[in-house]
This record gives sequence, C-alpha cells and structure tokens, in this order.
Amino acid sequence: MRFAFVMTNLAGGGAEKAVLKLADRLVKRGHQAQIALLENRIEHAAPAAVDVAVVPGTFGRGWFGKRLLARRLAAHLRRSGAPDLVVSTLPFADEVASLAGLPRHWCRIANTLSAELAKLDATSSAKARRRRERYRRLYGARPLIAVSGGVAADLRDGLGLAGRIETIPNPFDFAAIRRAAAEPCARPQGPYVVHVGRFAPQKRHDLLLDAWARVDTGHTLVLLTAAESRLQSMIAARGLASRVHVAGFQANPYPWIAGADLLVLCSDHEGLPNVLIEALACGTPALSTDCPSGPREILAACPDCLVPCSDAPALAAAIDRCLAAPPDLARVDLAAYDADAVAAAYERLAEER
Repeated sequence: MRFAFVMTNLAGGGAEKAVLKLADRLVKRGHQAQIALLENRIEHAAPAAVDVAVVPGTFGRGWFGKRLLARRLAAHLRRSGAPDLVVSTLPFADEVASLAGLPRHWCRIANTLSAELAKLDATSSAKARRRRERYRRLYGARPLIAVSGGVAADLRDGLGLAGRIETIPNPFDFAAIRRAAAEPCARPQGPYVVHVGRFAPQKRHDLLLDAWARVDTGHTLVLLTAAESRLQSMIAARGLASRVHVAGFQANPYPWIAGADLLVLCSDHEGLPNVLIEALACGTPALSTDCPSGPREILAACPDCLVPCSDAPALAAAIDRCLAAPPDLARVDLAAYDADAVAAAYERLAEER
C-alpha cells in the first residue's frame, strides 16, 4: 500500500519524529511511504527508505498562498501515485491538505486543542473565539486520528466535533530505545532525577523548580533542555544552583533517562507525552501531573504516580515518595504503543473502501 504524510516541515519536535518513525515502520512492513513537506526545513534525518519531498514553491501562509500550495501538493501526490491513505499533522498542514481536496485524507491531532484555546483566551478572547471557529471548520467534517483517548475526548467534548475519530497512539520501537539507552553519555556520577522537555510555559519548569526546592534528597535534578538565560535565572532565584544541572538538548536522551532514579513530567497539557512511555521502556519510574491528556492513560496501573497540575507541594511529596519506594513498573502495559501495533492500525484505515 501507499501512504502519504503531509507535514509543514521537519524542524519541530514530537509530532515530526512520530511521523518519521511511523513511516519507517510502514516501509519495514512492506509498504511505500512518502512525506510531503510544505516548507524546505529539515532538521530531523529521515530513514533511508522513506521518501521525503518538498512541495516546490514559496507562497507564504496567507489565504492566497495556502491555496497555491494546496494545488502544488495535489499535483505532487498525483505524480507520485494515488496514496491509499493521506495523513496530515498539525493545523497548517491539515488546512493545506484539506484545501487540496485529497481523497482518503485524515488529519492527525497530536495536542489537546481546548487547552491551547484556554491559554489563548486568557490573553485574547476574540483570538480564541476565531481560532475555535477555525478548528471547527477545519476538523468538523473530516475523519480524525487522535494520538490518545484524552485528545479524542477533547475533540468531542472540548470542540464539539461529531465526526469520526479514531484513537491511534504514537509508535515506539522499544528494542531500539533500549539499544540507544545502552550507549555511553556524560551523565552525572551521583543519583539524579531527570526532566526532558523544551523550555516553554507548557512544560512548567517553574513548577518543577518550586517542587524541587521542597524535596529533601541528595539527588541532583537534571534538565535535558537548552541552557536558556531565563531558566538559569529561575534556578538562581530559588537558590538551587548546586542542586540542578542543565544538561542541554541531547540527541540521544535515552542513556540519561535510563540512568535516572525517576523521570518527572509536570506539564499543564500534552497530547501523548512520549517521554513517559520512553522512560518506562528504559525501566525508569515516571511521575507526572495528571494533565490533559495522556499521562492518566499511560500510568493507569500506577495512579499513585499522578499528581494534580500546578501543585508544587503535591509534586514534591510525590517525588519524595517515588524515590523512597519506586513504583512497580511491571504493572504498566505498553503493548498498545508498540510500533507494529500502531502501523497495523494505519494499515486498517488504508484498507477501508
């Protein structure tokens, strides 16, 4: 079968990496997979067997530019051979692919859109209202793939969408993760707790540092993120310079995750937090805020590893508890996230007629 994935570019994070992994797995299962990019920005290396092509032309993101780009995208996919399934990811690519009138087109939703709208509403209710209407027009009459049950529920209840929504998570090659985790890295010598995530309001480094100031432990807190000046100021303001190590972005974070005694996620919202699944695959206990969405699904067998959002004392207490008595990882079932199980779900969609 032929699969086509439409993306804005390959310069982002989790969503782009997930599509690359999915395309690679589909090729390994005997299919053809191509990724059509709407911008010539490629920062993630694609697997050799996956065809990555940039749709020619630079038209901008305005009303006229999106329609010209949609025509180019449709022509590109026609020349490549009619796909059995077209999947776009993230709103700009979703809109261009929708304007192209592509047959057998599904939009893959990787975030809780109502959480994004709520944040926008706090600063501009008019902008939030316009964006909500844009999402309803874009996604209301189109089949959707949600990366978690929480995202699916958000689309139905938060946006009021009544169309078909299939829940298919991101794919994970657990054997490859464990191999990568065995590679050497310059991690700290002593015991540590790790947090993996870009420095952004959603990730709540402020909450994590507030909680860490309350934790009574000899562990170091290791942050796998760029050494932003604002982050360094936050650490210094709390008197945590000797207890926090900013390790920077790591192309291979798995040895750092595997060497930790605990991974902490403290976001306000997610779609499907890959890092929780990756930590469990590495054999590292994980603790998370009970944010929308994903953590409650992943850690369903370990409800004691979930804490309320924006509650530093509760997060600190949970860190202390998990370090003193690590949760039993054998209770967690990751089978639904296996790359072959995920690829098989996409195959079933492609086989529909």
